[in-house]
Formats: sequence, structure tokens, C-alpha cells
Amino acid sequence: MAAQIPEHLIDEIRQANDIVDIVGEYVSLKKQGRNYFGLCPFHGEKTPSFSVTQDKQIFHCFGCGKGGNVFTFLMEIEGFTFQQAVEHLAEKSGQTLPDQYAGQIEQANHSHDQVGLKAYEWLTKFYHHVLSHAKEGEQAQHYLKERGLTDEIIEQFQIGFSPPASELVPQFLAKKDFNLQLLVASGVLTRNDQNDAYDRFKGRVVFPIRNHLGKTVGFGGRSITDIEPKYLNSPESSLFHKGKLLYNFDLARSEMKKAGQAILFEGYMDVISAFQAGIKNGVASLGTAVTEHQAALLKRYVDTVVICYDGDNAGVEAAFKAAKLFLKVGGQVRVASLPDQLDPDAYIKQYGGDRFKHEVIEASSTYMSFIMTYYRKGYNLQLEADKIAYINTIIAEIAELDSVLDRDHYARQLAKSHQLSHETIIAEVNEKRKKQGKNRDKLSSSSHTNERKLIQNKKKLLPAYHTAERKLLAYMFYDTAIADQIKHDLGASFNIDMHKIIVTHLYAFYEEGHEANISHFIERLDDQAIKNHVIEIAMEPISPDITSNEIKDYIHIIKAEQEDKVLIRNLEAEQKAAELNKDFVKAAQIGMEIMEIQKRLKQSKSSR
Repeated sequence: MAAQIPEHLIDEIRQANDIVDIVGEYVSLKKQGRNYFGLCPFHGEKTPSFSVTQDKQIFHCFGCGKGGNVFTFLMEIEGFTFQQAVEHLAEKSGQTLPDQYAGQIEQANHSHDQVGLKAYEWLTKFYHHVLSHAKEGEQAQHYLKERGLTDEIIEQFQIGFSPPASELVPQFLAKKDFNLQLLVASGVLTRNDQNDAYDRFKGRVVFPIRNHLGKTVGFGGRSITDIEPKYLNSPESSLFHKGKLLYNFDLARSEMKKAGQAILFEGYMDVISAFQAGIKNGVASLGTAVTEHQAALLKRYVDTVVICYDGDNAGVEAAFKAAKLFLKVGGQVRVASLPDQLDPDAYIKQYGGDRFKHEVIEASSTYMSFIMTYYRKGYNLQLEADKIAYINTIIAEIAELDSVLDRDHYARQLAKSHQLSHETIIAEVNEKRKKQGKNRDKLSSSSHTNERKLIQNKKKLLPAYHTAERKLLAYMFYDTAIADQIKHDLGASFNIDMHKIIVTHLYAFYEEGHEANISHFIERLDDQAIKNHVIEIAMEPISPDITSNEIKDYIHIIKAEQEDKVLIRNLEAEQKAAELNKDFVKAAQIGMEIMEIQKRLKQSKSSR
């Protein structure tokens, strides 16, 4: 059995991977003060409540409560084991785990999915080799050259060709020691009528489909002969979810973040042609309409999505549905228009990449401009009834907009186009919003989300001793000297049970000789509830130059609460004894004293 990875190696890997960089590969982060904020990848939201603290190397979502360090983040978002997260980050930072530790991870990774990933990796190489070097690939190579693809772009996208002979791919995989039955079960291969394993992509040009980590998880096949269907994808599996993946997402991700926008195409060739023309922030759905999951994924990375579908009627209808979906998940939506029913690939070949960039992408319409044009086709505006119906349809669309400025702008535009007063249009818009319950406008410029405000309001209601304990813990996470002082003066005598548990773990952590490091400390906690509580407290702002007197004040508040509780318990015992002795006057006096102490405690809590 492989040895456990030593702590010093884990520390080195953690320190070599800044959490802001790692989280930033999944979430578009913006700095606000000392922290970074973005849309939480673990629950749906339209305004950022997900915070990353660089100096503490931790993350926390004020909405759903998830938190942790760089390892925890990868375990949550990728479903990695701890060992897999360690290996992944070691690879990213150029560190190599010694064999005796890597063996443990390989064993943990030995699953159907891992076998499938390995098979897809070998098949990507095999298909590409056939296309580039085998006689069987000459026709496919000629087809791709006719489509205008260069050798460099074919290499970069690892485009390949599956030979027509049914037995070649299974034979290749069998020689690599793969179990063909397992590959059929996982969707890598399929069966023919004779129950033999074979490759569903035989005779097709093959486009590897990668996940966000750049690993092939399936293929798209394009027929270059009379084989039907013309396009074919890998089947749905635990690795390949058409509704969750986006073609070229792994290569486009950094470009999208730089540009602040993503371009959504319909097909692989559109993405590849645009990429070859220097437009590298393009992605495509996988042969189906874009899903809410894919829209939400893009929203996490960019503020604006430009929908660039084919210029024919089907493309316009698909763009309309996609635009509606992106409006639902939030962010800015633009829609590009292509002339003469061209698709993006054909436009680039006919007019070149520069014209495509400037005259199609940069000239794309806003959501409302596109919607106004789209609906106009369905009405004869020369007829009064159609004109009124059209205006009401557009008013309903304007009412869906979150921004007050946007609503005002398009209300004025609609009013001007149809010789109506702006006030009338706005009144209709507001009436529709009222009926829809949209009487609260969202302020996109606000740095505080509803979730974070809710957390802050909850904290305001905490008793003084509770707040004092949270503050002390936050400082103890930060400074071992403060932790030593608290240990000497207070020990584990906190009032809140959760805080007693946390401080006991923290004392043990420091007694083992560890330095103050919250990212390291939370790895020692097995209970997720305790871990989340620690992260929430650690995210609170603290002052590096806190004085000893301030620490003593917190301790005094905590002890005073304990003393009052002890006093009340003693008085309650005396009251019970007086009642047993039938000294009801004394019992009543003690009761009044208890009430006075409780009243004083209540006033003290509400005044702080």
C-alpha cells in the first residue's frame, strides 16, 4: 500500500498554488477592498456573494455557506478526493510527487471514469495520427484543407479521423490493455449487430470534446461521405454531458476573461474558423440548444455573451431562445447578425476575420434591439391592431429588464418610433412590473449582495459575549501569541459549544508546532459544519495591531456572561430551597433578583 503524503509536501503544494489563481479559473473574480468577489459556483445567484481572501488563502460563500482552502475548493467543484486535489495542484505548479505517494492517488483514481478518460486520451492521439500520417486519412485531410483549416489549427485542436475498418480502433485499445466490455459500458465504444465492440465514429472526421481541465471526454464526428447521420456525438455518460459542456471552453476561458465577453457559436467549425482568425473567446454548444447550466457557466466568467448563430431563419429562432435564456441568468446579452443567411464559418471564408470581428461581433445588437427587430417580423405595422399588439409585446419585454436606465432608454425609443409619449410607455411598463411583483430594482453597482446583508444583520443580533468569542477566535487563527494568551486566561471556557470545539482543535494544532495558518488548520477538521463555521469566522476583518487591553475586554465580556449564568443558577437553587421550606416571601424576593439580573443582561445585549 502506498505511503501517506507527508505534510511538508502538502504544505509546499498549497503554498505554490495561490487560491485566487485557482478559483479564478472557475469564477470571474473582482477585487473589492482586500478580498475578491464573484458568483458562487456552488449555487445559483445573480449577484456575487462568493468571497476569496488572498492573505488567508481561503474562500467563503455568504449565500450557501460553503468555504475552505484551495484543496477544498477543487474537491467541491471537481468531485476530487483530497489526494486527487493534491496531485492536480502539484501538476499545475510543476511539482512531481515521488512514486510512493503518487501510487496512492493512482489507486484512488482507478474507476470507470478514469479508465474512460485514459481511453479518450489514447483515441485522441490515434485519430489525429491517422489523419496526419495514414493513407486512410488523406480524404479527411483534403476535406479539412478545403474548409480552410491550416496544419497548425488541426494540430492545436487535435482534429482526427477514424478509419473505416471496424476492427482497427478496438484492436488498438485492446493492445493498450483496455477492457473492451468496460469501454462499451462507459460509452467509449459501442456494439454492432454481431455483438462485437466497434467504433461509432468510423469513417468520420473526429473533433475531440474536452472538459474545462483540457481532458477529452467525448468526440464529435462529421461525415465526409454519404454516411448518415451527418453529425454524431459521443453518448451521454458520467463524463460526457452535452447540456453541461461547451466546445473549446478550456482554450477560450482565459481569452473570455481578458475580453470580458464570450462568443457563443452553434458549431465546431464556427469556433475553429474564428479561432484561426484570431477570435479566441468562442465556444459552442454540442449540437443542441444552449442550456441554463451552460448559460450560468458563462455568466460566472464574463459579463457579456455575444450570440453568433447562423443567419438563416433557424439560426435566428435559436438565437432568440438563447438570448431569452441568458437574460434569465443575468448579465448582458448581445446578438450578432449575419447577412445572406451565412454561417460564421462561411462569412469568415468569404470576407475575412477582420470584417467578421468589426462588422459582425463588434456591431452586434443589444438584447432589446434584437428583440424589437425579431418581433417586428410577425406584425404588419401598417395595421392598427397589429401595431398595438406589437407595442404591448415590446412593453412586456422592457418590463423584464432589471436596469432602470435600460427601461427608460427603450421606453423612449419605442415611444419615438410610434409617436407616443414616453410617460405613457413608462406607465405601462411599471404597471406590468407591478403585476409581476418586480417592484424592487436591482443595483448592479452595489458591492453588497442580499445574502451578505442578511449575514451582517444576523451578526448585529448576536449577544455581546457571542461576538466577543467570534472576535477572539478570529485573532487566535491569526496569531499564536494571542492564542497562548487566551489559553492561559480562558482555556476552552467559551460559552458557545461550537466555539469550545473549535478552540480545542486549535490548541492541539498549535501544540504540534504549527504556525498560524487558517488554510492549513482547516485541513485538520473532519466535520464539515465545524469547518464552515471556522471559515465564516476567519473571513471577519481583524486589526493586526490589536492591543492586549482589547483582548482582555473580550475575555471580560465572556467571563461576565459565565459569572451571570452561574449566579442565576445559584439563585434558582436558593429559590427552590425557599419554596420547599415554604418561605414564599424569600422565594419571591429571589425571583425578583433573578428577573433584575436577566433584565440587565438583556439590556446589555441590546445596547452593544
